[in-house]
Amino acid sequence: MNIINELWHGNIVPQEDSRNNSPEMKELMEYMARHHDDLLKTMSVEQKEVFEKFDDCWSEYMSLAEAAIFEYAFKLGARLVLAVQSDTNE
Repeated sequence: MNIINELWHGNIVPQEDSRNNSPEMKELMEYMARHHDDLLKTMSVEQKEVFEKFDDCWSEYMSLAEAAIFEYAFKLGARLVLAVQSDTNE
């Protein structure tokens, strides 16, 4: 299967590919998870509800940001390929 077909069928999911995460990113994610859990332990029910709403908004924002970055990077890559191809043809 070619890469475009793989992407279409969801077999390539860059934002979920843990092979792309550096050791620093993995460590940071572990810290974030631990701090998140520690913070929840100290909150009242009302504070947990507000925090959950914030967390949901943050997740939605990050999803939109990742999609925008992916689109930009894909277009940039395509322009680079076109520029190289154009230089090769001249």
